[in-house]
Amino acid sequence: MIKPYERFVYYYETDKMGIMHHSNYIRIFEESRVDFLKQAGMPFEDIEAKGILMPVLSAECNYKHPLRFAEPFSVYMTITKFNGVSLFVSYKIFSRTTGKLCAEGTTSHCFTNEMLVPIRIKNSYPDVFKVFYDYFENPINVPKKI
Repeated sequence: MIKPYERFVYYYETDKMGIMHHSNYIRIFEESRVDFLKQAGMPFEDIEAKGILMPVLSAECNYKHPLRFAEPFSVYMTITKFNGVSLFVSYKIFSRTTGKLCAEGTTSHCFTNEMLVPIRIKNSYPDVFKVFYDYFENPINVPKKI
């Protein structure tokens, strides 16, 4: 069972206003993807060792409520579209202190070889395909508030 990604806001991630700088939310999205793969039993480094890359094609974030230094948060990640060539992911970041939705966003990716040529992983890498497909078919339940 995949669990939400959880951690605290680090001091260096905050700005003069005392809140997490907006650029760090995109980094949190990436951390949650890496954590998902580790929890799913297919760490990112194992995927790359097979010669598969997953470049980000787009990233978007909408900010709802600021996170502050040392505030604990959870990231709920959902695969919204997956076909073995491309991957679309949505994220919701909640404060574990207030339960409020702090940010939500999306990223899109494709699968490529090391030459950055798009590949289909369904037949070539069925073990990798299964990790994403299983989570796509059985996503984590994302709350409206925690």
